[in-house]
Amino acid sequence: MEHVKESKTGSSGSQIHLSTNHIKLISRPQWVLYQYHVDYNPQMELKPMRTALLFQHEELIGKTRAFDGSILFLPRRLDKVNVVFSQTRNGETVKITITLTNELPPTSPTCFQFYNIIFKRFLKIMEMKQIGRNYYNPKDHIDITNHGLTIYPGFATSILQYENSIMLSIDVSHKVLRSETVLDFMYNMHKKVESHKFYDACSKELIGQIVLTKYNNKTYRVDDIIWDFSTESTFKKADGTEISFAEYYRKQYNLEITDLNQPALSHNPKKSRGPQNVPKGPVFLMPEFCYLTGLTDRMRSDFNVMKDLANHTRLAPEQREKQVGGFLNNIHKNDNVRKELQDWGLNFDSKLSSFIGRVAPPEKILQAGKIAEYNPQFADWAREMRGQTLITAKHLNNWVLLYTRRNYDAANTLTQNLFKVSQQMGIRMNKATMIESDDSTDAYIKALQHKVTREVEMVVCLLSSNRKDKYDAIKKYLCVDCPVPSQCVIAKTLSKPQTVASVATKILLQMNCKMGGELWSIEIPLKELMIVGIDCYHDTLSGRRSIGAFVASLNQGMTRWYSRCVLQDQKQEIVDGLKFCMHAALKAWYNCNKTLPSRIIIYRDGVGDGQLNALVNYEIPQLLECIMAAREDYRPKLTFIVVKKRINTRFFANIGGRLQNPPPGTVVDTEVTRPEWYDFFIISQSVRVGTVSPTHYNVLYDSGALKPDYTQRLTYKLCHLYYNWPGVIRVPAPCQYAHKLAFLVGQSIHREPHIDLSDRLYYL
Repeated sequence: MEHVKESKTGSSGSQIHLSTNHIKLISRPQWVLYQYHVDYNPQMELKPMRTALLFQHEELIGKTRAFDGSILFLPRRLDKVNVVFSQTRNGETVKITITLTNELPPTSPTCFQFYNIIFKRFLKIMEMKQIGRNYYNPKDHIDITNHGLTIYPGFATSILQYENSIMLSIDVSHKVLRSETVLDFMYNMHKKVESHKFYDACSKELIGQIVLTKYNNKTYRVDDIIWDFSTESTFKKADGTEISFAEYYRKQYNLEITDLNQPALSHNPKKSRGPQNVPKGPVFLMPEFCYLTGLTDRMRSDFNVMKDLANHTRLAPEQREKQVGGFLNNIHKNDNVRKELQDWGLNFDSKLSSFIGRVAPPEKILQAGKIAEYNPQFADWAREMRGQTLITAKHLNNWVLLYTRRNYDAANTLTQNLFKVSQQMGIRMNKATMIESDDSTDAYIKALQHKVTREVEMVVCLLSSNRKDKYDAIKKYLCVDCPVPSQCVIAKTLSKPQTVASVATKILLQMNCKMGGELWSIEIPLKELMIVGIDCYHDTLSGRRSIGAFVASLNQGMTRWYSRCVLQDQKQEIVDGLKFCMHAALKAWYNCNKTLPSRIIIYRDGVGDGQLNALVNYEIPQLLECIMAAREDYRPKLTFIVVKKRINTRFFANIGGRLQNPPPGTVVDTEVTRPEWYDFFIISQSVRVGTVSPTHYNVLYDSGALKPDYTQRLTYKLCHLYYNWPGVIRVPAPCQYAHKLAFLVGQSIHREPHIDLSDRLYYL
């Protein structure tokens, strides 16, 4: 982009000394690298088999080589086409064709693919096992026996060209496995549910889960359960011979299937075409040999489980740096790895890369008639919100409280405390219409149908448990059929007298937002500015539809938001729905401001690096076209920024002689940014345990030509405006709002919410 060609770095803020989990490549091959494509006839499915067959020809390819299963890199030039023959253990002859496809000078971008293949080889030499994308050391596993969990420690690595040098990124990673197999899980489920509900219950719990097969350390997504499966049924191997599943596991992995009546788990590979352009069928897995990964919702809500896990997985900056340092030492100490590095002419630095970053000044939190005095180091103002008059208080004249008989006392406690805190906030509150109901989904919905009309301003549902089916039914009815903002409260949260007042404060603040109230604001210097947040969610229950959530600001202070949702079928482009949302948001802005915004900044979440080209070539032009169609002479300045949270980059600040988390507002726009992008990192939030995660922002389009400083500062400001948390969050508020909306629709209501709710934050 023209305005950042000279410099894409900002200058405001105070300087800070930082280090990062990146290691420089200090020497690299200075010779041409040759790239070959390797073909097998007959086809060999398994990568270890392909590798073993190819490496039988060491006299041709040499000892210095890198092979990923189909692409071979060598420092020597072979003929254009080389045909060799190998023998399998069964005596079968396999024809291997090695074709020269490319000559790569030392500066070629394809060399990064080669560097990553080489580095994975080092990890294998160090006896680490690949699970998913990362490498783990099962030998160093940590058992948390009281919760039935096992943790595999490992590392996520990648080698890329950064601003001034090629660097290796290393982040500590952990794989959490459950000790039970899928078959154990099925047995336990069978004891808990009625027989006729068993199949549905299993499908609901298991489909979409990721399982690990320890015999080959591979992970698979469960796409279906084949109940009428037989372990004695046969399938065709790559060589064309037929074998039963029981015999295959016996011969291939020396495993004996003990339950011959178990169903099979079905996994559909992402690559739909096989080596000979033949559609790949599903992979069938035995529940007996599959281990569940990750945590159940019950485990996530169990404080003790999460605390015990955090002790091993949430590492403070010094611990994280120590583990990365230990890993680097092991690489440099290992004789085989050292020899391999020498053979290839590679050499990595032995210490973490360091540089100077900047810390943006803290933002002023504007309340009704005053500025909140808060500690910017902790980046939250929860205490300052207590007893404060709100910028815009929505009065509760007509509201409903739904509860069950057993929660009668909790309902009274809640109303009394809401009345107390409402007066301090400047909210006028009439008595609630109290509705007693049986504790069943049908009873809740019948009660709502009888008592809730469009005149009701808020419905509060006091639930006896966090059962998803009840919550989903209530939200679906009140978001789609009878559009009224609603607040669900679990009775248990009101059981401790010492915390009831603070719980009631939080509940009332949420209720106020859902009705269109405003809690606090910050100074936004740009005028006539509309901010948009977009996020996507994939709804696995409704035939894998994509849900696009679109949230746009309506006023100067960014305290009022317009929200829409689009549900797209798998084959539909999400941008088709986003154009419709953009058109509606511009209309809503015009109704509020009697003009159109002169500048629009879009923060797009939920996008991987592989989709950036699609955004540049398709989504941005379509949105531009839609914006300009709003009025014939309308040409606003547009900025489009991709937001990425799932990154392995970490930053450490050297404060007082020890590594600590950088303070909120730390901006990094040098060293670890990419030369081909206009990108930056911001650490916006503060964490009390573990290492803080930065957020990566990549500006894909900017006709507004905002200075990098302004873009960075505005982005940080927006992280202060999420009304569900009185503090700074990890992403700009509209992105988090869009995430909450997409999650509500994808998890609970599975339909487009009613348009009457679009000008309120009903999904908080």
